[in-house]
Amino acid sequence: MNATLDLLRTRRSVPPALLSGPGPSAEERGTILAAAARVPDHGKLAPWRFILIEGEGQERIGRVVAGTYAADHPEADAARLAAEAARLAQAPLVIAVVSRAAAHAKIPEWEQVLSAGAAAMNLVVAANALGFRTSWLTEWMTYDRRVLDALGLAPTERLAGFVHVGRAEQVPGDRPRPALADIVSRY
Repeated sequence: MNATLDLLRTRRSVPPALLSGPGPSAEERGTILAAAARVPDHGKLAPWRFILIEGEGQERIGRVVAGTYAADHPEADAARLAAEAARLAQAPLVIAVVSRAAAHAKIPEWEQVLSAGAAAMNLVVAANALGFRTSWLTEWMTYDRRVLDALGLAPTERLAGFVHVGRAEQVPGDRPRPALADIVSRY
């Protein structure tokens, strides 16, 4: 088995609460992001971009997330609001993958969305190849326009998700995977 196939066959998401530092160095972040940007991209549109959320940025967006949650859930207690504020602060680095899919004369919007998903997956694989662990999550704030505005997304942009990156002392056991006989057919 080669190292790439071994990584792809054994990669496992690790919940953000189990991720710790140190996070990727500037050079490692560059490597991860360069790999993430090297995906199929019909028309060379780069229909995605990345937002790095770390350190003080995690605290700032945490206040927005907690405030947004509080506005929609006035019954929320302090513990719940603290948990909401911490959603993007558990791992040392969170990378928001932004989909910039838009109408185009030749490139279907669906292909652009798929390219953003491929960028997120390449990001996950690259981080794991460097020895980090990841979790690619969406959660409610991925779809909340107030949070997207705070992150600087244009009205036409959407989030493919947040990729939490860190180190893990413990990796949860694997979940059941579908049997190939159940998901593969022949034509």
